[in-house]
Amino acid sequence: MQSTDCALPAPQEAASTPVVVAGAGLPLAALLALATAGFITILTEASPAGLLLQISADLDVSQSLAGQMVTIYAIGSLVAAIPLVALTKTWRRRPLLITAISGFAVVNTVTALSTDYVVTMAARFLAGVFAGLLWALAAGYASRMVPPQQQGRAITVAMLGAPVALSIGIPAGTLLGAMAGWRLTFGLLSIMAALLVGWVLWSLPNSPGQRAERRLALSSVFRLPGIRPILFVMFAVVFAHNILYTYIVPFLEPSGLDARADTVLLVFGIASLVVIPIIGALVDRHLRLLVLASMMLFAAASLLLAVWGEQSAAIYIGVVAWGLAFGGAATLFQTASAMAAGTEADAAQSMIVTAWNAAMAGGGLAGGVLLDSVGAAIFPAVLLAILLQAPAVAWASRHGFPSRSG
Repeated sequence: MQSTDCALPAPQEAASTPVVVAGAGLPLAALLALATAGFITILTEASPAGLLLQISADLDVSQSLAGQMVTIYAIGSLVAAIPLVALTKTWRRRPLLITAISGFAVVNTVTALSTDYVVTMAARFLAGVFAGLLWALAAGYASRMVPPQQQGRAITVAMLGAPVALSIGIPAGTLLGAMAGWRLTFGLLSIMAALLVGWVLWSLPNSPGQRAERRLALSSVFRLPGIRPILFVMFAVVFAHNILYTYIVPFLEPSGLDARADTVLLVFGIASLVVIPIIGALVDRHLRLLVLASMMLFAAASLLLAVWGEQSAAIYIGVVAWGLAFGGAATLFQTASAMAAGTEADAAQSMIVTAWNAAMAGGGLAGGVLLDSVGAAIFPAVLLAILLQAPAVAWASRHGFPSRSG
């Protein structure tokens, strides 16, 4: 994974390191290529959430087992991110990124064609492995191409694919799956990945990896001030999110909105997308405030859904608040990690990827257990219990979440 510091490169790196010019505009073509990679990654990851009914019927499994397509994907990223980053940290970045994108083209094709649950789950696991590598590269690539005062904004653009996928891609994929079958969604993702390879070759510099003598041990990076609070807070937020998002269809059944899950997901996604310009404008100066505000808004949404979760109007209001709270999560935690780790940001990003996907896997598993044992109505109360712990940790960590980032 690419280092996210913007120090001048060593002489042997200068020829292939992107030139950072203070005051220059953002390299939008390159950053949008990274955003598109993230778009494909999030669509691959989350599409089963809106297609549970079709997938479970087609593969002849329960909805909770179909939901484990999200969990196994997260496990793939969880087990692969740190080892892959450790193995490849001295390698050039662009070939690694192309490998990850090409991997998505292959595994999504297998998913689209497979009629066997075990084969499908194996493809999903490998998709998670490629996702772990891609996410470990993305923030470093983005921040390396800009001066320090633009780092947060660059990461915001590079992470834009996530909220766009949630706001447009997932609802569109859900609608497409309902009309033409869920397999077509994954087939189209394969085509997108193949086309993206050419864009990456055209727009992204072939940056070098990190020199071996500059690396700290992962255990030393983990002990850097602020890293552990960032990982804890991020884990809590993503864990809570994934419980509800993975099983949004059964949660909506009491209100009668399960048949309109695509609309609910669209509302969530649009809210996630709307908040991104605000995050981009403020993250370099007000990271701490944004993190605290987003967590409290997520907790408020959970409380609303816990009390009035069977009323359609309350669900839509809660989903809007949830989207506004979660839309900037990737940018906020990636920026916090890059800032706290400094020149060791590459190793810290691998921890972010691992913790993020551990939370996804844990949320998917916990949601499945709760769904089968208690029912989906308990989800908001569980979310609230989780989210009330995180703000205190964030508030206490001045290193992880400083008042001013730049």
